[in-house]
Amino acid sequence: AEMKKQREFYHKLGMEVPGDIKGETCSTKQHLDSHRNGETKADENINKETSEEKQEEDNDYHRSDEQVSICLECNSSKLRGLKRKWIRCSAQATVLHLKKFIAKKLNLSSFNELDILCNEEILGKDHTLKFVVVTRWRFK
Repeated sequence: AEMKKQREFYHKLGMEVPGDIKGETCSTKQHLDSHRNGETKADENINKETSEEKQEEDNDYHRSDEQVSICLECNSSKLRGLKRKWIRCSAQATVLHLKKFIAKKLNLSSFNELDILCNEEILGKDHTLKFVVVTRWRFK
C-alpha cells in the first residue's frame, strides 16, 4: 500500500518514481501487490514473460531500490581503514549486511567483532539503512 501511495504521489507531480525500472509495466506491480494481499488471480499476460525479461530481473541486484550513500570511517586504532571510504547500496540493506561486508573487506575472522555507529550510537543489526536514515539523520 505504501509503494502504491508513493507511486501515485510521484505520478501527480509528473515525476519518475525513484527506483523504477524503465519499461516496467504497472500490471506487473499490481500482480505482485495482489499476491501480497492474498489474492491468487493470475494475469495471463504476466505468465507469458519472456526469458529475457526474467534474466534482466534476476540481474537487478537491488539497483532499482532506493539507494543510500554511506561514509565508512574507522574509529579504532586496531583496524586499518578501507580503500574506499564511500559505498552506495540499497536502502533495504541491513546493518548486518554492512558488518559482513566490512569484515570481508578487512579480512576479519568474524563480523561480530565490529560495531557500526551512527552519531556515536551503536546501531542494531536488524535495522535497515532506510530506518537509520529516517531515525538518525532526519535533521541533517
